[in-house]
Amino acid sequence: MFESDETVVIRLGHRPGRDERTTTHVGLTARAFGADRIVIPEAASSTRSTIEDVTARFGGPFSVEQAGDPVQWLAGWDDPIVHLTMYGLPVEEMVPDIRAQCAGGRLAVVVGGGKVSRDVFEQATWNVGVTNQPHSEIAALAVFLDRLHGTDLGDRVFEGAEEVVIPSASGKRVTSETEGE
Repeated sequence: MFESDETVVIRLGHRPGRDERTTTHVGLTARAFGADRIVIPEAASSTRSTIEDVTARFGGPFSVEQAGDPVQWLAGWDDPIVHLTMYGLPVEEMVPDIRAQCAGGRLAVVVGGGKVSRDVFEQATWNVGVTNQPHSEIAALAVFLDRLHGTDLGDRVFEGAEEVVIPSASGKRVTSETEGE
């Protein structure tokens, strides 16, 4: 299992009116798959409230930060950076090195939206490809975080949850944390 002081997902690009759902799903995926926080563009304010609402209802810890320019924010990051891109080296080959170099430290994981500037490719410690085919940044993030953590995500405890999903073979079961008290 991978343990770090902090894993931060940086979402590049956000087109208001078009990318709300995608940026929201990047944030929810980051939370569910073990990241500690996400940095999203200022233009994604409705996305922020949705992610914070889910975190309040289903637990954390997980935080959302907004940056005027996530690329500029990234330029101030001094720790290792993984850039998820279909042009990168295979995830299976890169994860052992990433785990070794980042254990106990901080890690930024960058997912694009639209055209990613050359600066991001150059600043990244690793340019990692989940597959070398066009695909969703949401899928790439989920696969990468799953491989990075290498653990049963169902065992993860989300603190402060108001609601807890009860696994069920059919139907939806959710319970309030206060029901058992």
